[in-house]
Amino acid sequence: MMRAAVLTISTSLSEGDGEDRSGPELVRLCEAAGLETAHETVGDDREAIKQAMLRWVEQDVRFIFTTGGTGLTIDDVTPEATRDVIQREAPGYAESIRTESRNHTPLGILTRGVSGVRARTLIVNFPGSPRAIGQSWPVVEPTLKHAAETLERG
Repeated sequence: MMRAAVLTISTSLSEGDGEDRSGPELVRLCEAAGLETAHETVGDDREAIKQAMLRWVEQDVRFIFTTGGTGLTIDDVTPEATRDVIQREAPGYAESIRTESRNHTPLGILTRGVSGVRARTLIVNFPGSPRAIGQSWPVVEPTLKHAAETLERG
């Protein structure tokens, strides 16, 4: 079974304030796709995000999907942390998520998510809303099996 990790990025949620709806939605979609999925929440801190991703990479998780921290506010640093981690870009995922988001709302162009690979792990930034995740997942999910096979070849 392929392994995935979902990383919710939100300072308030990491401090126990509020209910995470995006992370559990992404976990649900991953599990429905047959992925064994772990979930973690970290604050909007570039180093904390980076360290969480690196831990998952070291555990040979095939996919890391983030939710949150991709907007325009000063503390939205998920794309920057992701760029710190990835070794090679895989821009089609981020481009496709933006395109699909834009099909549903003009605000879809505001998401700054990125995507790429470190070692044998694909990292994809999703928006921080359950609705946007539900709209974006169908463009990502059909590629996962082939992506995993490609990554495992080294």
